[in-house]
Formats: sequence, structure tokens, C-alpha cells
Amino acid sequence: MSSRGITTRRAVLALMLTGVAACGFTPAFAPGAPTLALRNDVAVVAPQTIPGFAIRSHLIDRLGRADPAAYTLTVALDQALDVAALSREGDELRYNVVGAAGWTLTDAAGTILGNGQVDGFTSYSATGSTVATQAAATDAVGRLMVVLGDSIVADLLLLDLTP
Repeated sequence: MSSRGITTRRAVLALMLTGVAACGFTPAFAPGAPTLALRNDVAVVAPQTIPGFAIRSHLIDRLGRADPAAYTLTVALDQALDVAALSREGDELRYNVVGAAGWTLTDAAGTILGNGQVDGFTSYSATGSTVATQAAATDAVGRLMVVLGDSIVADLLLLDLTP
């Protein structure tokens, strides 16, 4: 690789960064950013189920634990299991765990500040062992809750929470 190629890449990168800075781009969690209001200030309400616990835990990890909370994030979950692959004999070899999460963010007065729905899926293989297949299914549901939780946080970062 020539040094001329590296210099050209650096010049292009510097030009791109200048353009991003000129357009007013600021990181979502920069000091003074409106989305910083969500950090450690959101109580998460999710179904009292194993997937509900998993998504609630992940959202708390991403948003921080609130005590007391200025906002409440309510999450509703829906999931289904689809067969993704069959053997020639008709045995089920792979499953997709498909899920959706509806969310609503409210303030202390109960005013809805934002809502939406996210969806995602994960997969797992059915092995010859019942125990291994069940462990893979449990892990797939946990991964799905991470996918849904990350999608909710991404949606929350797009909200304009300026008073």
C-alpha cells in the first residue's frame, strides 16, 4: 500500500468530518443534548414474564436505573415461533423466534411523549437433545429481547424532549 493512498484516505476522512461538524451534528449523549434527559431518569414497565424481565433488564442497562423517575417507558411484548428449516424426512431443524415490542414513553403527568413499535427475530437450531434445544430456545428469546431493547433505545434517541 502506498503512502499516497493513505494520505488520500485521510484527506477524504477529514473532509467528511468537517461536513458532519458543519451540519450541526452532535452526539445523542453529549453534554446539553436533549436525549441526556433520559439517562438515569426512565422507569421501565414490562410484562411480568421471563422475556419481560429480559427486556426490562436490558433497557435499564442501556438507560440507567431511575430513582425517582421523571419518565415511564411501558413495553408490551409479542412473540411467535416459526419453523425455518425442515429435513428431507420432515423433521424441524431450525426455528425463528419472531417478536415485536410496542412502547410508550410518558412523563410524570402521564402525557405521552412518544410511542412506537419495533420488531426483530433470532434463530436457533433444533439438535438431537431436548435439553440442548430448550437451552438454545431460551438463549434465542434472550437475544431477541436485546434486539428489541436496542431498537427501542434507538427510537427514544430520536425523540425531541426539549420543553
